[in-house]
Amino acid sequence: SACQKGGAWWHALQLLHEMAGSRVEADIITYASAVSACETGGEWSQALQLMHQMADQHVERDTIAYNAAASACQKGGAWWHALQLLHEMAGSRVEADIITYASAVSACETGGEWSQALQLMHQMADQHVERDTIAYNAAASACQKGG
Repeated sequence: SACQKGGAWWHALQLLHEMAGSRVEADIITYASAVSACETGGEWSQALQLMHQMADQHVERDTIAYNAAASACQKGGAWWHALQLLHEMAGSRVEADIITYASAVSACETGGEWSQALQLMHQMADQHVERDTIAYNAAASACQKGG
């Protein structure tokens, strides 16, 4: 958590590596903190790698971990990966919330993917996820950037 707040994503990854070497099992809190550190540091690919590592280690991925990974994708403009995370969540029966969707819509905005942003807005309504100002603004901005 200290690594997360300081944006020291590399140190968070080192701690995970040390835990494995010491035969101490990382749990959802450890991994979610490391994913959040990667998000803070703008390391979306590392965040995604940790999400896959969690699955490989049979650590249950929750909404908080997915939100941090989606936010990392948004910050890195990796809109396709943000959409993939939403798809994974549905397949894993993890409920996406406004943070997940807003991150994905914002990632689509950054990538100029206005049609994907609008599709996500409709999906939010279908899933009864309350759409907020951030999501509407990102969708509108995506439309503006898309022409």
